Amino acid sequence: MGCGFSRMSSGTPPELAVDAAVGNATGPAAATSAAGVDPGSIQYTAELSSYEAACRLDPELQTFDATLQQRTSRAISTLALGVEVHALSFDSLREVIGCLLEMNQEVVKVILDSKKDVWKNPELFELVEDYFDNSLQTIDFCTALENCLKKARDSQLIIHIALQRFADDEQEVDVDGRKKYVRTLDELRHFKVAGDPFTQEFFQLFQTVYRQQLSMLEKLQLRKGKLDKKLKRLKTWRKVSSIIFAAAFTAVIICSVVAAVVAAPPVAAALAAAASIPIPAGKWIDSLLKGYQDALERQKGILNSMHVGTYLTLKDLDIIQVLVDKLEIQIHSLLDASDFSLRDEDAVRFGIEEIRKNLEEFMKSVDSLDEQADRCNRDIRRARTVVLQKIIRHPN
Repeated sequence: MGCGFSRMSSGTPPELAVDAAVGNATGPAAATSAAGVDPGSIQYTAELSSYEAACRLDPELQTFDATLQQRTSRAISTLALGVEVHALSFDSLREVIGCLLEMNQEVVKVILDSKKDVWKNPELFELVEDYFDNSLQTIDFCTALENCLKKARDSQLIIHIALQRFADDEQEVDVDGRKKYVRTLDELRHFKVAGDPFTQEFFQLFQTVYRQQLSMLEKLQLRKGKLDKKLKRLKTWRKVSSIIFAAAFTAVIICSVVAAVVAAPPVAAALAAAASIPIPAGKWIDSLLKGYQDALERQKGILNSMHVGTYLTLKDLDIIQVLVDKLEIQIHSLLDASDFSLRDEDAVRFGIEEIRKNLEEFMKSVDSLDEQADRCNRDIRRARTVVLQKIIRHPN
């Protein structure tokens, strides 16, 4: 056994029932039984129950627990050899220290994994900046659309005036060869000059905004996928937190056994004080993981808000594109009818009739597009507000 040290005591050392206890319970529970400690009377009953429940649900945790039992059994069995003589050999001490060091390696790993502040994430910050920049450009597009619709309403007003002029001109009789529909034709020329309210620049702006929103949606989906993977890994990390508690608790039991074997009150007090440190540390690590998870959840909440806002904007833009295309067809139909009306007197009557038939649908299309533009604008501003609120509420 090598050199050892001993400290005699007048008290009777506790009896260690190692073999039976370790075989019938999970690691920490087995350790408490092996050390002669009643699990129901200790301070960490709730944590032990939680650990045992986690073991039943997680195969990896079961594997760790089995390893922990073996380590604990080996350490306590080694210590049990010195009970009768109240002596602890250096070999036994080395076995105990090795067991504790192996368990502490898990603690170090989790601390390193949990150290990073996930909220200070440049990728997320860049995404938020891009989202707000894109939303501002989309609002600018909505403003450009409203300007186009204003021109369309001006054209609509010109058509109404032309129809009124036609009704008035119909009541007149040609005098000295004067053209009967001169005022009607003047208004139709004004309508033709006004032309298509949707310029090439408008369509270029639309394509730019649409591509930006589509790219943003893809970025958000990619980022959400990464966060989902991190949140999934957190379950493993929280499991490791349970492992840390189990390891720390077992260390307390082993140190208690060491104190019992040595049977020295000062040594027992020192070991008890030292052994009480790892369990609060385990709880602290769990709080780190909880903070990490909360930060990821807040990031995901912001990403979800941006994702919903971007998705709604794309849907609004899709509807706007359909309505603009429809209005374009109607405008060109009216312009063609106006061109035809400018040919001669008979053409005026036919052209005006075509314009009258198409005008109602044209007016409905303008109103629908106006409503959709307003809805798109409101959706964007509402989404921006939601994202801002989530960012503002995030604790520094």
